[in-house]
Amino acid sequence: MEGFSAPMSQPIILEDRGVVEVAGAEATHFLHGIVTNDLAKLAPGAARFCALLTPQGKIIVDFLVFALEEDGARRYLLDCPKALEADLLRRLSMYKLRSAVTIKSLSDALCSFAVLGDVAPEGAFVALALEPRAAALGWRGLAPLAALAKTGSRADYDAARIAAGVPQGGADFAYGDTFPHEANMDRLAGVDFTKGCYVGQEVVSRMQHRTQARRRVTPFRAEGAPPQKGTSVRAGETELGTVGSTSGEMGLALIRIDRLADALAAGTPAQAGGTALSFRLAPAAADEKV
Repeated sequence: MEGFSAPMSQPIILEDRGVVEVAGAEATHFLHGIVTNDLAKLAPGAARFCALLTPQGKIIVDFLVFALEEDGARRYLLDCPKALEADLLRRLSMYKLRSAVTIKSLSDALCSFAVLGDVAPEGAFVALALEPRAAALGWRGLAPLAALAKTGSRADYDAARIAAGVPQGGADFAYGDTFPHEANMDRLAGVDFTKGCYVGQEVVSRMQHRTQARRRVTPFRAEGAPPQKGTSVRAGETELGTVGSTSGEMGLALIRIDRLADALAAGTPAQAGGTALSFRLAPAAADEKV
């Protein structure tokens, strides 16, 4: 979506993020078998976007995964919402059973940061990788807070995220009540459809190949003051969805895209709280019916 030019920035500390470490001889096998993406192919220096799902295929928690390798031993750092860190630790421990892995929080030692722009930042970082969800978000990393002496603006990061159409859980969709397709994980490199089984995989695969995502987080531009988070989006008498996060005139909304498509075809404008909204539907995938 147009309207945001990413500045060359200092690291932007993401204070609402936590860090969980999964290590041990079976760490790769363990994580790969329960999350939405292929971690067996994740190399050090890269990151993958993943989620842990309910058996019904809904997102419990989403996170970025960094792979580190030291003396031939592989460990993984999960950059997750801090508010859900305790639940993530509990669920990973529940799935661990007898696997040879250790699971612990590193949030007291490390913080998550983003750097907008194309040039790789330099510093004493524990992990650094290109943002896997959208090139416009630049780089993502983990480091001790002391290593990030000069920092940029969180508002710049949120503006870039919204302009790129990247949802944030808790603001743009509800954890525990949203399928990966609805949160655009299929379009943000968050789901591998060839990796095989994981928790919730059958539902996600069925949505990809047999049905359609009726709801999606969709970018909009407000023609005036942006509506507040939670405002109902309507086209005439038809309810389309709910406004999520906003930055200036841009925002995201969880929308019934079939109803939005009908409204656009009929020339019925969308609005929220009296403010007109312009939506641009993303092209559907070849095997998706919208």
